Amino acid sequence: MPLSEGLAMYSTVEKSSMDDVVEQYGPLVKRIAHHLLARMPASVQVEDLIQAGLIGLLEAARNYDASKGASFETYAGIRIRGSMIDDVRRGDWAPRSVHRNSRRVSEALRNVETRLGRDASDQEVAAELDIPIEDYYHMLQDSASSKLFSYDELISGDDRPEEQLPSATANPLEGIESDAMRQGLAKAIGTLPERERLVLALYYDEELNLKEIGHVLGVSESRVSQIHSQAALRLRSRMVDWQQSPTATA
Repeated sequence: MPLSEGLAMYSTVEKSSMDDVVEQYGPLVKRIAHHLLARMPASVQVEDLIQAGLIGLLEAARNYDASKGASFETYAGIRIRGSMIDDVRRGDWAPRSVHRNSRRVSEALRNVETRLGRDASDQEVAAELDIPIEDYYHMLQDSASSKLFSYDELISGDDRPEEQLPSATANPLEGIESDAMRQGLAKAIGTLPERERLVLALYYDEELNLKEIGHVLGVSESRVSQIHSQAALRLRSRMVDWQQSPTATA
């Protein structure tokens, strides 16, 4: 959506107020755009993300309710990310084979870990899929470059792109419908291998980009991307029981 159309949606908001919001929080929009860009293919331009993010910022300015307890910056960050993601999700660049392979990896992780009772190694997952380790890494890389993961997506069992990420109107955890589910997700994250936990924490909590995380871990940016994808798919496999019987694991 062109920015001019987005601005037209907010005719009831004083232009001076919108200008003040954009001036003050424009750097936040740019920072989030560059953070998300690290997990997108080259076809997505940072300018497009910034444009969508500005629309999300104006939505946040219009709808913010201080009585809810969250700071405006926190609330705006949620809406900005959601707006960017919604804009990208209007077109899905990933072939269906990539979505199928993501499901295959998640299932293989679950099968190996159920059988062995411990974390599955890269080599063991590749063997379960009956493919060379290089092909397994390629599958992870494809998954990384075709998706943006949010915490609610990590446990989603559906790979349809239109259902992968929260709406611009949603809190990132809105898809997690109960305290029990949040607790289940936190517990599942706690069971991940240390390096995968660290990558998730640095990316989602500290908001480092993949290159910065690579410096922390001493690995390449592409390897960080693979670790992130494997962590997401491992989480998805470990949350299957909760999705099937949430009351049993609460």
